[in-house]
Amino acid sequence: MYHQTLKKYFGFDSLRTGQEEVITRVLDGHSAAAIFPTGSGKSLCYQLPAIELPHLTLVISPLLALMKDQLDFLASKGIPAASIDSSQTWQQTQQVMQQVRSGEIKVLMISVERLKNERFRQFISQVPISLLVVDEAHCISEWGHNFRPDYLKLPHYQQSLNIPQVLLLTATATPAVINDMQEKFNISKDDIIVTGFYRHNLDLTILAAQDDEKLDVLQHQLTAQPNVPSIVYVTLQHTAEEIADTLTRNHIPAQAYHAGMDAERRQNIQQQFMAGSINCIVATIAFGMGIDKSDIRQVIHFDLPKSIENYSQEIGRAGRDGKESTCTVIANKSGLNVLQNFIYGDTPDRSAIAAVLSEIKAQSQQWEVMNNRLSKDANIRLLPLKTLLVYLEIRHIIEPLYTYFADYRFKLNVNQQEIINRFNGERRHFVEAIFACSSKAKIWHTLDMDALWQGYQADRKRVVAAIDYFNEQGWITLESKQMTDVYKITNHQFDIELESEALYQLFQQKENSEIKRIESMVDFFESKTCLSHQLAYYFADHHAPEQCGHCSVCRGKSITLPPLPTLPDVSDQVLTQWCDQFINACDIAPSVAAITRFLNGMTTPLTTKIKAKQFDGFGQLEAYPFEQTYAHIQRLYG
Repeated sequence: MYHQTLKKYFGFDSLRTGQEEVITRVLDGHSAAAIFPTGSGKSLCYQLPAIELPHLTLVISPLLALMKDQLDFLASKGIPAASIDSSQTWQQTQQVMQQVRSGEIKVLMISVERLKNERFRQFISQVPISLLVVDEAHCISEWGHNFRPDYLKLPHYQQSLNIPQVLLLTATATPAVINDMQEKFNISKDDIIVTGFYRHNLDLTILAAQDDEKLDVLQHQLTAQPNVPSIVYVTLQHTAEEIADTLTRNHIPAQAYHAGMDAERRQNIQQQFMAGSINCIVATIAFGMGIDKSDIRQVIHFDLPKSIENYSQEIGRAGRDGKESTCTVIANKSGLNVLQNFIYGDTPDRSAIAAVLSEIKAQSQQWEVMNNRLSKDANIRLLPLKTLLVYLEIRHIIEPLYTYFADYRFKLNVNQQEIINRFNGERRHFVEAIFACSSKAKIWHTLDMDALWQGYQADRKRVVAAIDYFNEQGWITLESKQMTDVYKITNHQFDIELESEALYQLFQQKENSEIKRIESMVDFFESKTCLSHQLAYYFADHHAPEQCGHCSVCRGKSITLPPLPTLPDVSDQVLTQWCDQFINACDIAPSVAAITRFLNGMTTPLTTKIKAKQFDGFGQLEAYPFEQTYAHIQRLYG
């Protein structure tokens, strides 16, 4: 059967536990899910079927780095694969699209956001697809970590693109998330393969240390195993820079890595780490997804991870070669505020939700949304805004119709008449109409879709297909911008007050769930029973040994995290001075939560709009628990 393919392309005589079950189900025509720990060969579960299946395998991948590593691997095995991504030139994208169309490419990798692109959907809908692969599939569950609202639309895309099967891949899914994925993609329970989560070669240690001790503890850990490939995880970008500089000055060569660096520099650092010319990376969680380096010997969390899921994903990058590797958390409670502030900053105000509902109420049948504009107008961060729009779909208030670019513009690479002359009859008249309704500046022509419809009844989809074709032929260079989501309003009769309260409660539940996730992580780190066993149990693996013998608890060194230092009280007078400057700059009275976010130093569309970072009070209470500050503001202004 497929064993010849396995030997020919991958050089393996047999498959690992779980791989055979998943691959067999996919090749038998079933949708399936592979819940395997990091480094257990999930990728082979789609790579091998991709060779055997007749048509394209479309892979949804969350990060460019992940795509690049996968593509390099596939190329090394002689499997024709490509990506369409934001780093490519127009010519590169066109070449890939042509190869996909002709059937030369077997695997195409894209981000989930690519499916919102009208031009891409127009192209991919004409390509027969055998299998949709969703990597990091836990992102589809709003109760999982790393929830991405766009993932919720993947079941819809699977149907609209007539893709017969789906394969979900993840390393970090709790029982609740597994159930969620199963329901959303309608996968049979028998086709969900969960292999053991327990990793016998990972030594887990939790060390308690106050802030002023952490750096010494980190240096001790790194010098205890000198010059081995190591990742040090931190929460904030500036911390990554500071720690890397300090380590290098103390004769431990280290490089910072975070999302604030330009892509070329990040890529260069990653390549040096992979090649072994850099051994120590100090990184935010921007580093790691797709780092398929088998000999990482230690992972150290200098700051608390965001959750047990993040912790397990990050330590999962160690020891993929099966050899012993150490995973250490240098822990105290001072980092909890930063983690909690990420959560509190994402909960929209009730009044902000009401503002979005009021805008919907004011429309007749359709609602056109540019997310960036709505985010600024309503003062809701982009990710929770996307979540809100999904909630509105679930509550049958809106229904997504399509996404389009509001603006198309092009410049001519050949004479306009030369393009027109290539067509005859009705098609020639249609092409003439496109040019007639495209106003020209110096070089660029801007398409007027309304004029095309009113003057010529030219269907928008046909116009987009035509200018895409001109672009592919190289006759024009095409640009599109201002992505706009169009929704049908399915219910105008809703009560704004009742709905905004119900939706606000949903966000409150999500906020509580995320805060509890942090509390669970602290409980885990302070555990008095085997860490490996607890971690495996959290991820539905009930077969791990009750005592692993290679964690700090089994060595008799369970810990209690040092408490937070006592912070000085802030007087009502000082607090009022800080708050009044912020309140006076706002068009309408901000909520207690909005004032608290300002004092805690959380950036929101509102703080950006009024340039609140320049105010005296911004971030003054960053070290104080959100709930404590909220209670104080409630007493003064509530």
